Amino acid sequence: MKLRFCLFAPAFASIIAASALAQQSSPVQQAPATPSTPATKPAAADDLPDGPQPTQAALMRPNGPFVVMDTSMGRITCQFFQKQAPNAVANFIALANGTKEYTDPVTNKKVRNKRYYDNTTFHRVIPEFMIQGGDPTGTGMGDPGYSFNDELDPNLNFDVPGRLAMANSGPNTNGGQFFVTEQAYDSLNQHYTIFGQCDDSSVLVVKTIARVQRDSNDKPLEPVVLKKVTIVPEGQPLPPNPAAPQEGSTKQ
Repeated sequence: MKLRFCLFAPAFASIIAASALAQQSSPVQQAPATPSTPATKPAAADDLPDGPQPTQAALMRPNGPFVVMDTSMGRITCQFFQKQAPNAVANFIALANGTKEYTDPVTNKKVRNKRYYDNTTFHRVIPEFMIQGGDPTGTGMGDPGYSFNDELDPNLNFDVPGRLAMANSGPNTNGGQFFVTEQAYDSLNQHYTIFGQCDDSSVLVVKTIARVQRDSNDKPLEPVVLKKVTIVPEGQPLPPNPAAPQEGSTKQ
């Protein structure tokens, strides 16, 4: 069985092969393309804006439901890019809710009505880079028994912290594993499907997880557990945070 990319334990297949990942090379920002905007009449010189026009990348905003990942080290909250990566989002939601049949990588048996991500671990963590999870075996080798194609939007890249993306073992081999970045990392651009954006407080949790003690395969010595994954429709309140049971939270 192939290791799943970027964060697969022994195999970072694409990432290590891509080089910069395992070596922690410094990412370089790419300049996004400037979008064309319709005009109803020629603009007079006095009407021209003083500053540069927004780029398409700058206008890219998360859309769709939220995912709340309650871990043993804190809460990670992200909003999906449902329009840009509909298949990845639908797959993640179905696995999280247990509404999609998959092959249990531990028993190799077909499973129905069982939540895929709950009580799994983050099996690969690298400071200044990312944390990877979504493998019930905790080895980086497990998948749900199927794969689906990449969804790469040229205007959606690893140019900000907190990107939620699919791990893979090569082009079009997405399954169940995912990773969250703690900083921009342009060597990943257009190689991994980005399907969500995590908020600033979540990036702090990612950084904390990435800095736990780990072995030579970047696996935490003490398991960091993904206790529960909750999908929240846009505009609905988030579930109470286990770390602060007396306080609720909502997304505007």
